[in-house]
Amino acid sequence: MTAIVLLLGALMGSSPLTPAGPRVEAVQDAAPAEDPDRLYADRENVASAERAAAIWEARLTADPQSFESAWKLSRTCYWLGSHVSEDARRHELERGVEAGRRAADLAPDRPEGHFWMAANMGALAESFGLRAGLRYRGPIREALETVLRLDPSFQQGSADRALGRWYQRVPGLFGGSKSKSVDHLRRSLTYGPQSTASHFFLAETLLDMNRRAEARQEFQQVLDAPVNPDWAPEDREFKRKAQAALARLR
Repeated sequence: MTAIVLLLGALMGSSPLTPAGPRVEAVQDAAPAEDPDRLYADRENVASAERAAAIWEARLTADPQSFESAWKLSRTCYWLGSHVSEDARRHELERGVEAGRRAADLAPDRPEGHFWMAANMGALAESFGLRAGLRYRGPIREALETVLRLDPSFQQGSADRALGRWYQRVPGLFGGSKSKSVDHLRRSLTYGPQSTASHFFLAETLLDMNRRAEARQEFQQVLDAPVNPDWAPEDREFKRKAQAALARLR
């Protein structure tokens, strides 16, 4: 939402109909516009993320052709979908799907809309049961494969990373494959060798394959990786999860 700058104050002074006196002028004070990118950077504070989403949603309402507002709203909804209260998560993720779809429609040759639409669908599929999983299974893979065609290096191999997760989570009867999961996750690491998400998802797949020693190595890679300033909240979460997973494997 384009921030509305409120000009406060009024000009006051003597007039022919009032007693003469000193002229008093109130200072016109303009409230600074909020920066949704800065608010999103502070997303560990959920209120900041919610405010960023509100601004981008209002901007998109004001300008339905705003590609940037659409994909950034979708990205923020994905974060909110795992950090707001339980009863609000589905709404945030569904809002993220629609915003991502809008972005993909506005700029079909850009990866952002396709990717964040798929990310929100994936969170819905993982969080809300078999029906959601079946509903979004095909569209998720299609959107991620579109990103691969457009830009396989997008966000340090995020499409391969997400497809690796897809192949790990989907049952084999419906197209899942642990070996394809490993292939995609290793490919994602060629774009982002220190990605905590890729190492963590690869460790989970290896555990599913009963390759425990390799899984431990991948969890340790998560702990050893430096925190990426752009993805610091996510990195810290994956590090906490990896630490807990290693403790269970001892």
